Amino acid sequence: MAILDISTVTSIISLLGGIALFLFGMSLMGDSLKKVAGNKLEVILYKLSGTPLRGLLLGTGVTAVIQSSSATSIMVVGFVNSGMMKVRQSIGVILGSILGTSVTGWIISLSYIGESSGWISLISTSTLTAIIAVIGIVLRMFCKEQFKQRIGDILLGFAVLMFGMQSMSSSVGFLKESESFISLLTAFSNPLLGILVGVAFTSILQSASAAVGILQALSVTGAIDFAIALPIIMGIAIGAAVPVLLSALGATTDGKRTAFIYLITQIIGVGLIGILFYATDAIFHYSFMGPEAYIMNPVRIALINTLFRLIMVAMLMPFTKELERLVVALIKEKGSRPQDEDMMRLEERFIQHPALAIEQSRLTINSMAKTAEENLVAAFALLDHYTDKDFDLVRDLEQTVDRYEDALGTYLVKITGRDMTSAQNEEVSKFLHTLSDFERISDHALNIGEAAQEIHQKKLKFSDSASHELRVISSAVSEVVNLAVTAFVKNDLVTAARVEPLEELIDNLCDELKLHHIDRLQKGSCTLTQGFVFNDLLTNFERIADHCSNIAVAMIELQSDSFDTHEYLSSLKDMKDATFSRYYTQYAEKYVL
Repeated sequence: MAILDISTVTSIISLLGGIALFLFGMSLMGDSLKKVAGNKLEVILYKLSGTPLRGLLLGTGVTAVIQSSSATSIMVVGFVNSGMMKVRQSIGVILGSILGTSVTGWIISLSYIGESSGWISLISTSTLTAIIAVIGIVLRMFCKEQFKQRIGDILLGFAVLMFGMQSMSSSVGFLKESESFISLLTAFSNPLLGILVGVAFTSILQSASAAVGILQALSVTGAIDFAIALPIIMGIAIGAAVPVLLSALGATTDGKRTAFIYLITQIIGVGLIGILFYATDAIFHYSFMGPEAYIMNPVRIALINTLFRLIMVAMLMPFTKELERLVVALIKEKGSRPQDEDMMRLEERFIQHPALAIEQSRLTINSMAKTAEENLVAAFALLDHYTDKDFDLVRDLEQTVDRYEDALGTYLVKITGRDMTSAQNEEVSKFLHTLSDFERISDHALNIGEAAQEIHQKKLKFSDSASHELRVISSAVSEVVNLAVTAFVKNDLVTAARVEPLEELIDNLCDELKLHHIDRLQKGSCTLTQGFVFNDLLTNFERIADHCSNIAVAMIELQSDSFDTHEYLSSLKDMKDATFSRYYTQYAEKYVL
């Protein structure tokens, strides 16, 4: 038990502390890089990955920036799962991410640049790391701009990572004298055992870059040679598939296939390279495979990791079609669930990437808005010609809009928990403010459909004047809904400004129609039963216009960084500016009773 003396225990504690700092620094740097560049990179990745070569280059570049092949691959699983990308497109990106993650090893190698004396020491790694840490903390604590604070986080993450690596390296010295450690490492020269250890180690850490970094730290003991390092690096490649596979839980069939592409490419690549290398070694007996023939250091670990991944990607890149066929054969298409395509856009994996999540929300809420308008058009058609089939359509459309609201509401609330830019916050706020208005428009469309059903079942017939008035007010309501939906979908503030004048006209028309209806009741040209239905219709028309007003106001007010509906409407109607009056006059001339 002599090995467990005080100095050894201290070294072990320092080693664990170094590992903790290293992992935290890597996490902080990676997360901050995603915040600075991720929102742009993820959109670029989606839009420009049309061919395998493009996908390879983009996958490599994005992964090199965000420092995580798993994050890139999980993002791609989300693209495929939501229908934004095909499985074949994803293969090139995944291969690129496998190559791009090797960049981290070279960054880590910087912490092992030799120290110098004199003025040259000012450019040594430890000195530069300290300078970077100082700059990072200054940006983080004294700058108010969010972008500069995130740059500070990147620098701090890098500095912590470097200090962690230096701490690990200085703490593993005692392992050089440990016969148990050397004996254990020697066992890893068995390719199968080395691969299994690499898989297990990376599965626990959930990061290939972190696993390679720790291997680099251990290499400074001088106890790791090429025969030990290669199988562990191959195992690390396979183990990196674990977080990607976990991300596919609950995904669609194509989403699962994309996640398995990552695992399959790694297994095939490791298998092919391993068989070729060890078969030729058995024949030619490579000199660098002998004991201590080629002792590893951090730079050599980074080099072998990069070459291994480069060879693997080069071997598999020409066979993207075959890889797709293989994964399709392995994961069969199960009976498709009745799942609306628009709902699939709201991919949970995009929550980590607000730019994508917001774009998917925008497309989905636009579909919701159009569906609500479609439902109103269908409901108005029932007033002229009622059929049970068309009424069922209105009811089904209303249920669809309800599902939109539930899915979008939940999704948008999750997005608000992420770190976003002011423009992104404004966009999410607009969606949250208008979501219920589109749902209520659809509710009122169903109410109109039920009124049409009552008219049909009770065989009610309105007088000619009442029928004419309903046609006029229906046309006005159809136009105000179309204006609101068009303005929202196109984000057109000019069109949004036309909503409020028409909404006020509809309110005035409804008041006038109620007076006309009372007059007809008094004259006996309209019955009380007809009157109830007529008033119900007017109430729904008026409320639909109100919700259109809410949508337009949300767009206009949020664009000016404020949101006070009542204040805006009061000032708008009090001022009656020239534009408002002009639009109101146009609509008044168009919708004459």
